Amino acid sequence: MLTAALLGVSTSYFGGIGVFSLPHLWSDCFHKKKCGKKKRVRVYMDGCFDLMHYGHANALRQAKALGDELVVGVVSDEEIIANKGPPVLSMEERLALVSGLKWVDEVIANAPYAITEQFMNRLFNEHKIDYIIHGDDPCLLPDGTDAYALAKKVGRYKQIKRTEGVSSTDIVGRILSSMEDTKACEDHNNASLPRDPLRAIQSKDAHLSQFLPTSRRIVQFSNCKGPGPNARVVYIDGAFDLFHAGHVEILKKARQLGDFLLVGIYTDQIVSEHRGSYHPIMHLHERSLSVLACRYVDEVIIGAPWEVTKDMITTFNICLVVHGTVSETNTPLTGQSDPYEVAKSMGIFQLLESPKSITTTSVAQRIIANHEAYMKRNAKKAVSEKKYYEQKMFVSGD
Repeated sequence: MLTAALLGVSTSYFGGIGVFSLPHLWSDCFHKKKCGKKKRVRVYMDGCFDLMHYGHANALRQAKALGDELVVGVVSDEEIIANKGPPVLSMEERLALVSGLKWVDEVIANAPYAITEQFMNRLFNEHKIDYIIHGDDPCLLPDGTDAYALAKKVGRYKQIKRTEGVSSTDIVGRILSSMEDTKACEDHNNASLPRDPLRAIQSKDAHLSQFLPTSRRIVQFSNCKGPGPNARVVYIDGAFDLFHAGHVEILKKARQLGDFLLVGIYTDQIVSEHRGSYHPIMHLHERSLSVLACRYVDEVIIGAPWEVTKDMITTFNICLVVHGTVSETNTPLTGQSDPYEVAKSMGIFQLLESPKSITTTSVAQRIIANHEAYMKRNAKKAVSEKKYYEQKMFVSGD
């Protein structure tokens, strides 16, 4: 097991959805606040934030570092359909995910895909935005023009570094690939011809994550504060694969039961054993960053065990172990004991009513049910992705 604290960091709770203090790691911004004389800089960043992942979170973290208050625009379903193809998540789900990020201060729903002059003036005058932020990868409209051309023209545009190794397009590709491989496996089971094991391995390897995890990235997602000596530590565990609105809501509910929320994230092996060989969709470090980015989470265990043991409860001074009523439907392995048996015997286990019925499987099934539309969307996006990597140059930033 590895916790963010072992790297000298842990995340601290900032309280409900509102305006949050900047982490003290950003000393320059902290100094501006301390002076109390300079105008607070408000920055704006927009996006579709469909299939929310740590790349989105890292973009918003970088955007927040360029100012004091971060306002995020969530593009409407209609605008996404017109410019990119059908979204996987609803506006309500995407708003819950964005609002649940620790760096976000305000959210604007149904933002336009392109920064028009009318909307830009609204940002400057109504929302008091100082700068509009976007990544170093180009964002082009269907006619080939730059979606941020106007902001650049008036000198109110700032650029951040794109997070490599993940994209919503990549995640959709992983899900569609697992669907194809599962179907191939089923066809093999009903056929007399042997399946080529090398081909199966190559198929899976072709869609492995390209993310290269570093300790520095974990530090950036954390805030260097552990639980107080008398803190009520609440523990919740899970795979947290394809981090979604249901995860945000159950973490929020769990956090309200104590002073410090510790989240255990299962290893890839554990998830695979319980959900099948093509799971998890996101690997351990990807899932850990997504959970760390949530404002309700104080600390994570990177590679938590399946069973909550007495030693683990003592080590982390856990006062309450909780689990949601909604989870993946896969049945436990034959002969396996209840993972919460010890906590139940100690009288510190509580079952939480899950606020939402959404699961990782239900999100994946949306994509599989409309796989033709998403394959078309991915093929279109793949062209621009290829062009980006062919012209890619080093961009300073983090």
